[in-house]
Amino acid sequence: MSMKPLEFDRRYGELDVVVAAFVGQEPDNPETGDPETDTAPPALQAYLRHTWHTRPWALSIAEQQLREYARNPPGRLRLRLGEFYSVPDLGLSESRTQSWLSEMADHIKRSIESGDVPPPATPQTHWEWHARFGELGQFLGGWFSQDMPDEFGDHDAAVRDYRETVDPQLVARLVGEIHELLALGLEDHDYAVGVGELGMEVEPPAPFSVESWLQAVAEHLATARPDYGKK
Repeated sequence: MSMKPLEFDRRYGELDVVVAAFVGQEPDNPETGDPETDTAPPALQAYLRHTWHTRPWALSIAEQQLREYARNPPGRLRLRLGEFYSVPDLGLSESRTQSWLSEMADHIKRSIESGDVPPPATPQTHWEWHARFGELGQFLGGWFSQDMPDEFGDHDAAVRDYRETVDPQLVARLVGEIHELLALGLEDHDYAVGVGELGMEVEPPAPFSVESWLQAVAEHLATARPDYGKK
């Protein structure tokens, strides 16, 4: 019997977000995080940076859920029933996972108690890119994957399809996220890395750079008007 969504969120919802931030990252590298100091691993730094600026109230929930799971891992009955949160494989032993969860809770607690909000910065992990630029990830991953040339005549056709099939509020959100990304002031190589993390698998159309193409897309979507048909 699977756990109902409401009960899952109450017990493990924010714990799941923290653990997801570590997928593909090194969870237990002494060179990138020290449980004895304030230095959190990069994946947790990404979680803290994003959460402080978007959902600061969730930090205390994360600390509580991490610590509670570390203290009371699921027993045999809950394992048999399936009514528990199964921590994804992070490359840690079962016993090490419990102590690691406690260490992450300690890092979060120190961050809360210090009240030192991390400044905005360029995303440093795959999770942070998608957490910060969610609609841009939907746009690039859904309309500009490697299948784009087979589905659309060109880049402009893909952009038009997005505009015509997606709710206008989401289109407006995408425009805002593109402007936020451009405000980072990155080199074009770094923009290429960013859009790659967000799911873009084709090059921008010639002669555009990644930056100039994103700017053109934002301008087009911001000024486009719906076609109500000819009278």
